[in-house]
Amino acid sequence: MSVEKDQFRAAMARMGAAVSIITSDGPAGRHGMTVSAVCSVTDQPATLLACINRSSRGYGTLKSNGIVCVNILAPQHEGLCRLFATPGAPTVERFADETEWDTLKTGAPVLRDAAVALDCTVDAINDVGTHGVLFARVQAIRMNERADGLIYFARAFHHLSPPAALRAPAAD
Repeated sequence: MSVEKDQFRAAMARMGAAVSIITSDGPAGRHGMTVSAVCSVTDQPATLLACINRSSRGYGTLKSNGIVCVNILAPQHEGLCRLFATPGAPTVERFADETEWDTLKTGAPVLRDAAVALDCTVDAINDVGTHGVLFARVQAIRMNERADGLIYFARAFHHLSPPAALRAPAAD
């Protein structure tokens, strides 16, 4: 016996998740999309997974390029997050402010002030239902120790701050 799609989606909306923009660039072109289904798989070798809807415009681009950057967002990226989640928003519009983007090891676009950027090569993609489960090996990491977190819970954005004892001191 299976549960209804709407019931399952409502249940998953009650699971808080970090919000990321996954980006790629290469022979198949440049693309980015907002994703909340990202998690670690193993630390030896450092590997994560991301679930991408196979009907999304950028799925084929990510798959063909074989590289991605998981840009974990901070609260100031809420507007950018919405832009990258907008179906049909042109790629040129998504990456309009070139000063916000650079690259690390793979050449995938990296958001300069992301809370964390995980630059990856794609090891495998397994199709499950409507989504591709992308397994990506981390090649480089950039961390912003002073960034707060942005999560999506109950169909709304929420901001998180680390405890004072863990917060990095401000730069002089």
